Amino acid sequence: MLDPALPACQGLLTRKISAGVFRNQTRRPFSFTSRPTSPSSAVSPLGALSRTIAQNGTEGTKSKGFFPPVSHKSVAYWLLGSAASVFGIVVFGGLTRLTESGLSITEWRPVTGSLPPVDDSAWQSEFDKYRASPEFKILNPNMDLSEFKKIYWMEWTHRLWGRVIGVTFLVPTVYFILRRRVSRPMALRLLGITSLIGFQGFLGWWMVKSGLKDDLFTSGSQPRVSQYRLAAHLGAAFLVYVSMLWNGLSILRTHTLLSRLTPTPIHAHEIHSFKSIPSPQNLLHSLQSTLHARTFRPFRLSVLALGLLVFTTAISGAFVAGLDAGLIYNDFPYMGLGLTPPKRELFDPFYSRQPDPHPDLVWRNAFENPSLVQLDHRILATTTFTAVMALWAWTRFGRRFRGTVFPAEVWKGVRGVVHLVWLQVTLGISTLLYLVPTPLAAAHQAGSLALLTGVVVLGSRVCLPRIVQMALKNPRAATKMGLVPTRRLGERAKGDGMKFLNAQE
Repeated sequence: MLDPALPACQGLLTRKISAGVFRNQTRRPFSFTSRPTSPSSAVSPLGALSRTIAQNGTEGTKSKGFFPPVSHKSVAYWLLGSAASVFGIVVFGGLTRLTESGLSITEWRPVTGSLPPVDDSAWQSEFDKYRASPEFKILNPNMDLSEFKKIYWMEWTHRLWGRVIGVTFLVPTVYFILRRRVSRPMALRLLGITSLIGFQGFLGWWMVKSGLKDDLFTSGSQPRVSQYRLAAHLGAAFLVYVSMLWNGLSILRTHTLLSRLTPTPIHAHEIHSFKSIPSPQNLLHSLQSTLHARTFRPFRLSVLALGLLVFTTAISGAFVAGLDAGLIYNDFPYMGLGLTPPKRELFDPFYSRQPDPHPDLVWRNAFENPSLVQLDHRILATTTFTAVMALWAWTRFGRRFRGTVFPAEVWKGVRGVVHLVWLQVTLGISTLLYLVPTPLAAAHQAGSLALLTGVVVLGSRVCLPRIVQMALKNPRAATKMGLVPTRRLGERAKGDGMKFLNAQE
């Protein structure tokens, strides 16, 4: 953007425009934007000024290393698309569990398992394997082949979707690194996410395997997957999603903030308001001062703590799902005759695996007793809701933030999180009251990930990428890396504009 310090140039240029000096601009307003020049104007000061501005955005030496300083925008869009796919598979995985389809495929074949049965003999072979599982013998002894196909297709689609996510992440990762579209830190992060996706696939089979053990054939056993492994599987999926989302948003935010350091052409009809146009550089420095202010640091830490709280609440929901704890105490806010069940029920020695005095009594009940697991989830959910509303009230009415000008994007992020937490609480209570119907339960799981998304987006808005901080602190180093132009447009335009006006005199 042009430097507003043009006291002499501004008035003179305005008089020239009003006097009709530029008679060839009657149909098109005069502008400092570049356009093809004729031979007659190639040597004119105006032509030189146009070429100067056009070349300004392409100047600057590039980094000589293998990796660029900033990842390309296409990487961000790909990461956000991959995150959307992970969001979808998390919701579909919840549907797979709710329809009790997860144990229909009793083998783990990462490559050959991508192909479904194609004839009757292949279907019968898969059905025979399922009939030997504890789930069939105890829960579904009357299931026929047509019913088996329904749950088989659910699990097969879930596994195929996971394979597609892995391939569509691994191949572009290699491509972007070889094509030098990502920075060095981002390349390492992409490789880390790729490894996490592979580990997530292993956790999926490890979870399914826990529901196929022979000890589940014993009397009184419930053929279902381990709630510990289910929580690990869901937690890994959340980590993959957050990693993709955060890095995608970080790249886009870096480009947006760096663009404020890049000058943009200004038309002559805007010359009257030069002094009223805020400099993008000044806006960016103001944003940095706000986000790094001492009064803003507690807010940034609170957003981080809120994200951890939302994640913990979601993982506790996995224990509720793994133990079918949502099918008991289907009222709210009471649990039976009081706000909590009796203490004897919450800390039942039945779940302890060690003799008296039962040193594992507390933690065993916390993770294996359905009554205490549901109570823990209620407490965490209520704490999350209270924390979100407290954060909103604190930023709006707190004394610490009086006089602090919050960026508009931060305010929008806070309001978005408030709306999402209200939606999630409504879905959770409705799921409990209506005895966990499949649509509501799946929506509740999607709501937890949506709430975490809102917190991650808010977190990305209260942080400045390191490359932007470096560009603000050391413009010369940023120029050498090709992040900003070598000279400010305002300074160059001011000099060339004065030459042009002097020539017109």
